[in-house]
Amino acid sequence: MLLSLTKRPINPTKFSDRLLARLRYPASFHAFHTYPRLNAAYNMPQSPKIVKVEGLPADEAKWVEFQKISWQDQTGKNRVWEAAARKTRGKAGVDAVAISTIIRHPSRPPSTIIILQYRPPVDAVCVELPAGLVDEGESPSDASVRELHEETGYKGKLQFISPTIVSDPGLSTANMQLATVEVNLKEGDADPEQALDDGEFIERVVVPLDELYDRLVQYDKEGKTVDARLWHWAAGYHAAKTML
Repeated sequence: MLLSLTKRPINPTKFSDRLLARLRYPASFHAFHTYPRLNAAYNMPQSPKIVKVEGLPADEAKWVEFQKISWQDQTGKNRVWEAAARKTRGKAGVDAVAISTIIRHPSRPPSTIIILQYRPPVDAVCVELPAGLVDEGESPSDASVRELHEETGYKGKLQFISPTIVSDPGLSTANMQLATVEVNLKEGDADPEQALDDGEFIERVVVPLDELYDRLVQYDKEGKTVDARLWHWAAGYHAAKTML
């Protein structure tokens, strides 16, 4: 293992970012932040980049399809709506889950897990909740626990799962459920290893809940894009603390 460490290239930008983070954030942040390990998210030979954007023929689309929806409005007038739809929806009727995590530790403040990953459609590193598609024959509840473990390494217990919700109904038929999973840690527990699939490049970050809103604001200033679901969750928590 030590030999392999010496052979991997060091990314000086990543190193400087971590150094700046140590200067920027308080001590409570350092107690929780999971610094980069040698896994799929780090020490890559290059940064991701868009090579070409072109139209996608319907017979080549694996994950999505365009739909032409003919409907009548409240006056009886015929109208047409264009929408994108996932091709992977299973019998559960739910496309995906996103997971808000509550980490409890004997000597540390309650925290949550966010992930950073590059998203080609917006050509940016996105700051998100752990999330993933519901597999065929799987319930959204089971998918939430599985996806949290795969993307972050942490195992927890489902505490709540939302009704089926939508985030962009003017564009897509996609839906999801939002789960809350509780992770209970003990003193001395080691950081778990992620179980990422091939092609997944995900950085996990553990953040004290009281610092989450400010951390997202800082990520935006750094040029990252914050996912709406995570922002709404953090903004709601922030409003409850500061405005009510």
